Amino acid sequence: QVQLVESGGGLVQAGGSLRLSCATSGSIFSFNAMGWYRQAPGKQRELVARLTKSGSSYYADSVNGRFTISRDNAKNTVYLQMNSLKPEDTAVYYCAADRLGILGRLSVDYWGQGTQVTVSS
Repeated sequence: QVQLVESGGGLVQAGGSLRLSCATSGSIFSFNAMGWYRQAPGKQRELVARLTKSGSSYYADSVNGRFTISRDNAKNTVYLQMNSLKPEDTAVYYCAADRLGILGRLSVDYWGQGTQVTVSS
């Protein structure tokens, strides 16, 4: 029933910026946590950023200070602003939602289809 639709991926040069969007089919407050994972070829899917319903945010050390997660309640959309992109940020990025608020790999209730982000050097 619930769908997460992602957009905003693309090809950028190192140091550039992208903003990913995740539009939900319902209110984002149906979930206690939403966020973004990414997966590079041959690697496990890893949590990049998480935003709870209460407003608390988490960032992986590798992106902390460069990425910002935010939401627009009226648009039922979660964003990931990615600045100062590095080649190692290249991956498929997935929006994720968790009613319980954990947003672990096994606790995610809904996944987006993924959007490719490629950063060239």
